Amino acid sequence: MLLLFSVTLFLSCKNSPEDTTPWVNLFDGKSLEGWHQLGGEAKYTVKDGAIVGTTVHNTPNSFLTTDKSYSDFILELSFKVDPSMNSGIQIRSNSFPHYKEGRVHGYQVEIDPSERAWSAGVYDEARRGWLTTLDNNPEAQKAFKQNDWNHYRIEAIGDTIKTWINGVPATHLIDEKTASGFISLQVHSIKPDMTEGTEIIWKDIKIITDNVAKYAQKTPLKPTITKNQLTVDEAKKGWKLLWDGETTNGWKGAKLDKFPEQGWEIKDGVLSVLSSGGGEARNGGDIVTTELYGDFELSLDFKVTPGANSGIKYYVDTEINKGEGSSIGLEYQILDDDLHPDAKLGNHEGSRTVSSLYDLIKADVNKPINPVGEWNTAYISSKNNHVEHWLNGVKVLEYERKSDDYRKLVSESKYAKWNKFGELDKGQILLQDHGDLVSFKNIKIRAFNN
Repeated sequence: MLLLFSVTLFLSCKNSPEDTTPWVNLFDGKSLEGWHQLGGEAKYTVKDGAIVGTTVHNTPNSFLTTDKSYSDFILELSFKVDPSMNSGIQIRSNSFPHYKEGRVHGYQVEIDPSERAWSAGVYDEARRGWLTTLDNNPEAQKAFKQNDWNHYRIEAIGDTIKTWINGVPATHLIDEKTASGFISLQVHSIKPDMTEGTEIIWKDIKIITDNVAKYAQKTPLKPTITKNQLTVDEAKKGWKLLWDGETTNGWKGAKLDKFPEQGWEIKDGVLSVLSSGGGEARNGGDIVTTELYGDFELSLDFKVTPGANSGIKYYVDTEINKGEGSSIGLEYQILDDDLHPDAKLGNHEGSRTVSSLYDLIKADVNKPINPVGEWNTAYISSKNNHVEHWLNGVKVLEYERKSDDYRKLVSESKYAKWNKFGELDKGQILLQDHGDLVSFKNIKIRAFNN
């Protein structure tokens, strides 16, 4: 009988198909070779073939980070977490000196043993906050095992991120923000009243980077799409879509009673002002919001073509200069600094470069601009006359509207001929047609005291 069992087992193994999945181990089970630490000073050690992260007081979030960056991949790993902790797996994340002094930022697949049970949801660390939660996925919430090993599968392919917890589909996210970055194991900071020395343990960390689509799995979950939509945290904080991604609702021509019939295009969730063939000629003209705004925060993504010029104007009065081509207002400049001659012009040298306050204040020369053809994020904040321009998460200038210094700058500029230029209490937001192809998406606003 024993001989028969052995022969049967041998034949069974011989006939089993060989697993040719091209997994690569990210952790050798013995050392932290291929990893380095960023952020805080939590302790990372290797014990019994696993990585152990241990909390310490008085330090920010800590990240054990891969030396390599990854774009498209499938990642699997197992972890065990103390019930009192919060943690996560960073993917497509980065650390740049210009961004919050090197703070790690990017997608985080949450590890959440709390009653909230959002494990395997996707959080945008140090940027936009929650992108997908598990509020509408009770099966995934129930799949987490307290005080036991849990298994994650994470697929990041193109603009799509999918996660599974213990084999249960958890999230399906479509987001275009970041295409590549490192992978990190997070030990979250702890409050003073929390116990130091609590642990989270990771093991069996492996990745596929070759022919990734071949090994991708289907998910029954409806995707969460962030393009031209509010994130979970934006909605909670009072942000509104300024453009819905599909129609011209809320916008009109700056010199018209309706949206221009030509010169602007809406396609695949992108709003573009079309090229008119060079020079100062315009096809459709500037467009403005139908609403007026006082104090506000504005965020949008923009993309320029070679040599292009455009701008975002605020506190716009379309009645001033009505007989001429352009509406008057403060302008966040959009420009290809390398090819457009305006980059070397301006009342103050450099005050017409990208993200500058056009013709008045030059943006920081160390601003983090992405290349022509790639998306950049502009952010403008105006509260109690304190105005800031940001580019890709970095503040590049600030000023006090209506102040003596501001008025002196205006008096020395081409705007001097307009009384109290840029001092409206409320005005429209404007996207400029300067005759060049420039695209916009994710246009959002948070208004105050309007």
